[in-house]
Amino acid sequence: MSGQSAAHVELSARDSKTFTVSVNIEPESKTIFRLLYEELLERQVGQYELVINIHPGQIVKDLGVQVNIDESRPLTFVKTPSLRTGNEISKNDDKLDPSANIYFTDKYSAVVQFNPDINRQKQFAENLGGNTENGLAGQFVVQYDVERDPQGGEVLVKDGYFVHFFAPSELEPLPKHIVFVLDHSGSMSGRKLDQLIEAMQNILSELNAKDLFNIVRFYDDASVWDPVENKFKTVELSSPKYGELEPFLREANLPQPAEATEENIKKAKDIVTDKSLLGNTNIIAGLEVGVFLTKRTQENKSKKYEPMIIFLTDGLPNVGIGSTDEITNIVTKLNTGEKRAAIFSLSFGLGAEKTFLKKLSSKNLGFSRHIYEAADASLQLQDFYRLISSPLMSNITFKYVDGASEVTKTHYPILFKGSEIVVAGRTGSNVDFLPRVIGICTIGPVIFNTTRTEPVTSLERLWAYLTVSQMLTQRETAENKTELTKKALDLALKYSFVTDVTSLVVVKPNQTDSVDAEVVAPTPASIAGGAQFSSGQHVLFDYAHPIALSEPIAPPPAFYPSTTTVLSTYATTEQPSIPQWLQDLKNHNESITTPQGSFKLGRGGDVTIRPNCPKTPNNSTGVCTIIYDCPQVFSLLTDVNIYLQYFCPLNEYAGVCCPV
Repeated sequence: MSGQSAAHVELSARDSKTFTVSVNIEPESKTIFRLLYEELLERQVGQYELVINIHPGQIVKDLGVQVNIDESRPLTFVKTPSLRTGNEISKNDDKLDPSANIYFTDKYSAVVQFNPDINRQKQFAENLGGNTENGLAGQFVVQYDVERDPQGGEVLVKDGYFVHFFAPSELEPLPKHIVFVLDHSGSMSGRKLDQLIEAMQNILSELNAKDLFNIVRFYDDASVWDPVENKFKTVELSSPKYGELEPFLREANLPQPAEATEENIKKAKDIVTDKSLLGNTNIIAGLEVGVFLTKRTQENKSKKYEPMIIFLTDGLPNVGIGSTDEITNIVTKLNTGEKRAAIFSLSFGLGAEKTFLKKLSSKNLGFSRHIYEAADASLQLQDFYRLISSPLMSNITFKYVDGASEVTKTHYPILFKGSEIVVAGRTGSNVDFLPRVIGICTIGPVIFNTTRTEPVTSLERLWAYLTVSQMLTQRETAENKTELTKKALDLALKYSFVTDVTSLVVVKPNQTDSVDAEVVAPTPASIAGGAQFSSGQHVLFDYAHPIALSEPIAPPPAFYPSTTTVLSTYATTEQPSIPQWLQDLKNHNESITTPQGSFKLGRGGDVTIRPNCPKTPNNSTGVCTIIYDCPQVFSLLTDVNIYLQYFCPLNEYAGVCCPV
């Protein structure tokens, strides 16, 4: 980021891809804003999704986004769904169809172009609920996926590092036993309960025929749905000793799980509409009953089911046990055995204790998500369920040769359809480096071999990012956080990652480092939160966006990835003898400002040294020449983005790699 003062960068809340940067600009000067950042995209529901926020604050005369995708495996599809507001989930709308152009240059690469004219920007602004005079304010989205190795996945090896992408494509989903543990306290009454009921109607419809399910409600006590009588049966807990309820629960003859038949699903849809018996919030009662139901099913059924608990609450416990740490410890102690249940926690609204739910799930093979109390809450719940609705493998272990070291997490309890596991590490010079994957699927234990693929670019930063991310996840549940914090901090500072223990500082353009990291107090958004920066199952992107500003425009990012390359550019249409973008870029003192600093625009007589340079715009070798003295490349330098690829400094003058 070029400017005349330092700027501080932090992550935002719900939309974690937004940064706020304040920069002082000299009067009557033109400035290049170059944003360089990395993002680890998570493969979910069978696709990668790139979200580009466009908020120029006005109508833009020439607005353009270009996304270049370069993959090491063939692309299966590339698409651009409807524009989004970025605040709430919405369905595809023809009025918000971006009508982007998608070109496949070969089976591994594609180019996506989005160039809305002034009228389209006004239409989009109106349909997104904004002011037409403020221009387009929304998200342009690109979705795509690649062909998958049907077994052990692809391993990329380069420069002493490896990355292993695992997303088997030909496995049948495992049958699951899912227990819904739902908050039925008084604070859920009204809109939140209505949204939960709406979401459950759709979630129940998506259960697989081979699944089993229970529904547990907790309020002052807990109750379990009986599919035979189609009513909730209260678990009477007189003077309970929580953590030791199992003998009592075995004698209580609690209802058996329901098979996911059409009849049982219809009954369940009817019963979840019941709004009676709203009360207090006895979280430990609901969770202890839920864990017991999963263990009992594992014991009694000859057929094995993948045990899962979906736990939703909108508040803190106020009866039973009030300490969330004690609840976490009790549930984790109870949730043992050959098949532990994965607990997925949902915090609903502002009153829920997200830290508690995150810790509870982290200690019990799952993860947590926050459901925002908004009009799209039921859609948020449904989307969350789809992420975990189809487990493909369990007890997954990645086996590597002796030469592998500093490997990220190698054991995963469960893999879901449409997702991906990513493992990275260091390796020696073993040219036959091919790991194996061991796990359990519908046919029993399996061993998968892997495929080795050439990477697009360096793998070191992906390894570092995954390592930091997983350290911070471990830190959340560790008794002694100091050592893990120090290790994560040291690595994050080395590679300039924004995490919950670091932030970025943008410094003046003429200084040596354009971006450094500094230690700060933890921020609300972290490297391992939500659908933003998060641990596991991703593709790495390295974004760079240089752009000349003659008027405010939206700054779409650019990509230089480890497995995918995406580049966003802004192109003008005029091509005079001296490029229009260069004329617009000029400051009043006949200089331009680049990410490397300010440089004069001179002529050949101003310099005597012309060093060799490796690549010109027409792909030949050349010499560094003042840009005005190399008019033969003007037609190839269509915008500042392209120019910066061939920029070279000649002392204080701006040069370009010019053909000889």
